[in-house]
Amino acid sequence: MTDREPGQPRLAVIGAGPAGLAAAIAAAARGVRVTLLDSAAEAGGQFYRQPAAELRARRPQALHHEWRTWERLRDGLDAHVRAGAVRHLTDHHVWLVERRADGRFTVHALLGPEQEDPAEVCADAVLLATGGYEKVLPFPGWTLPGVITAGGAQAMLKGTLATAGRRAVVAGTGPLLLPVATGLASAGVEVAALVESAGPRAFAGRARALAAQPGKVAEGARYGARLLRHRVRLLARHTVVEAHGADRLEAVTVAALDGAGRVRPGTGRRIPCDTLAVGHGMLPHTDLAETLGCRLDGHAVHVDDEQRTDVPGVWAAGEATGIGGAALSLAEGHIAGRSAAARLRGARPEPAEWAAAARTRTRLRAFFAALDSVYAPPAHWAEQVTDDTVVCRCEEVTGGAIRAAVAELGAGDARTVKLLTRAGMGWCQGRVCGPGVAGLAGCELTPSRRPFARPVPLGVLAAAGEDD
Repeated sequence: MTDREPGQPRLAVIGAGPAGLAAAIAAAARGVRVTLLDSAAEAGGQFYRQPAAELRARRPQALHHEWRTWERLRDGLDAHVRAGAVRHLTDHHVWLVERRADGRFTVHALLGPEQEDPAEVCADAVLLATGGYEKVLPFPGWTLPGVITAGGAQAMLKGTLATAGRRAVVAGTGPLLLPVATGLASAGVEVAALVESAGPRAFAGRARALAAQPGKVAEGARYGARLLRHRVRLLARHTVVEAHGADRLEAVTVAALDGAGRVRPGTGRRIPCDTLAVGHGMLPHTDLAETLGCRLDGHAVHVDDEQRTDVPGVWAAGEATGIGGAALSLAEGHIAGRSAAARLRGARPEPAEWAAAARTRTRLRAFFAALDSVYAPPAHWAEQVTDDTVVCRCEEVTGGAIRAAVAELGAGDARTVKLLTRAGMGWCQGRVCGPGVAGLAGCELTPSRRPFARPVPLGVLAAAGEDD
């Protein structure tokens, strides 16, 4: 399937989460024809994930906060779709954005759950709203059935109204743990503990930045009140040391951390549970930006005040430009959509028109920069990874093999470890194990530039770019 119709300026927005929705609506409202591509069957992304219609959820809003914001986005998108200003393509898994010789772009995607049939969309400009993905660090037992990511537990609850078990521990670090723990508890799961590696003292040094966002502080306080109401025990400055079980998870051992981020001897306690929801923050999805040659700042896509990348015709917004939550994604998406619409129509953007969104962006970026410095994984987490712990699940590479690659074979970076051990060569291409491999190797986690954002059938690859 191809899309090569002439006419109005055309913008391809990749990702239908908060940033992509805000961008698509802003651009469509200003005379640009928008094609919104997303891998999910419904708009909303992870943050606004909805239960399947067949489940007939009576109160889906109970699974969300900011529900009215979602309703405005949903209704705005529907109105533009009905008017023909936006075409929303669901179940489109984008594997490459190709910059053509004429300066336009071809977006290559795979259709449906099987991801075998190709589709192409042509556009004058591209806006990347590809979101982020979870960072999970390895520990003994983390491959047991019943150990899932915190975001996975949340997605299961929002999308299927199901929970992974009856008694859960939520662990790791980061603000995502709060809604996951409260969501599970509200759904009837006994949450035995919320295990957070950050401690109260870390917040004291960031009081000014945090106080600048009283709404976010109040949101955190509401989550705290819900935890108390459900009698969820908070274990601050603690970490999961090991998950136990034969065929599936039966219990976890958690222990206290000292000031240097090491496990304090003699503090371990065993907590029976059948579910462990664990996460250590998030990383931006930058695969498509990297294949286009966009500059990165650390792990995030670099953008200017208009959310433009350094590649002409390419904008980026949301978690791809730095992890910061839905409100920041909405502000960045709105700015990016307005900027792209103006420039595609040959006009000079007027930043004064999005001044309120820009102020929100500035405040929230400062707020989440402060949170990032608080919610950091324990400095010495790698010391708990035993040599027989599987770190790369796809290729079954253990912690011992990674350490041997460094100590005995001289590997000094993650790429060399990958070449020597195959860690990161599997289906996920290192997205799951990358942080763990880098941490065990004692090197920096650097973006891996891949030619494609996801595996592609050879037949699709061979036929890419051909006319129907």
